[in-house]
Amino acid sequence: MTSINGSTLIQRFEQFASPQLAEKWDHVGLQVGNPDRPIRKLMTTLDVRPEIVQEAVDSGVDFIFAHHPVMFHPAKNLDTRDPQNAMYAQLLAHQITVYAAHTNLDTANGGMNDWLAAKLRLSNCQPLVPAGSDPVTGQPVGMGRIGDFAGSMNADAFARYCMRTFNVTGLRLVANPADRDRLIHRVAVLGGAGQDFYQLAVKQGADAYVTGDVSYHFAHDMIANHLTVVDPGHHIEAVAEQGLATLIRNWQQEYGWDFTVIENRINTDPFTFMVASDKQ
Repeated sequence: MTSINGSTLIQRFEQFASPQLAEKWDHVGLQVGNPDRPIRKLMTTLDVRPEIVQEAVDSGVDFIFAHHPVMFHPAKNLDTRDPQNAMYAQLLAHQITVYAAHTNLDTANGGMNDWLAAKLRLSNCQPLVPAGSDPVTGQPVGMGRIGDFAGSMNADAFARYCMRTFNVTGLRLVANPADRDRLIHRVAVLGGAGQDFYQLAVKQGADAYVTGDVSYHFAHDMIANHLTVVDPGHHIEAVAEQGLATLIRNWQQEYGWDFTVIENRINTDPFTFMVASDKQ
């Protein structure tokens, strides 16, 4: 077994999900710390929040591999009374390196949207939003996936299926009343906030589209286009915690890397679904 530093892992990962695949507005790659330090214990996570950093400190983690960037916007000061700045200070004080793979992981073949499509049991998948070719492999890539659904369900049953699949206690169903009983055979999925691409799902023959953060006016347009949409929230991207851990463990076996890989155990979904009750 061989000890490695963060730079070695990053180099291998970027052959899988090149930073060139990231959207121009995104901030992927090294977020905090020194990647030249050896990795002894790595934790995968969807988000990097104060409670996640505390978990990392308590668990002896020295490398956090995240999906969502910790630094979307530059810090204007380092006043540690701000919880975000205090979190940066804690990461630096404990010499924890943070790396994020966001929209490049969303676009890469075998990445985020393939993990979501697999959870939904989709087959014969193609990219929903074509994004040219992978700079390393030359293979076609794109964000989101569209494929054939293994089940045979109407809109309501499919929504309940998504709740079970992604282990959420509630979701939002957007469906034209005339379409509620229509069986769903072809499904598109895009992790995160994918409402901007619903017309591509319509053009490619999707009966249903699974994505997060759907807004009011977009929902009306989706109904008008007879597209059933299931919004289980942004947090379904937590599949990345297991997906990244599995990917890295496979490389450990292939290259003989010697460090421990764990997955974050804290649910960082900021939303709680409340259910109306007759009891007050």
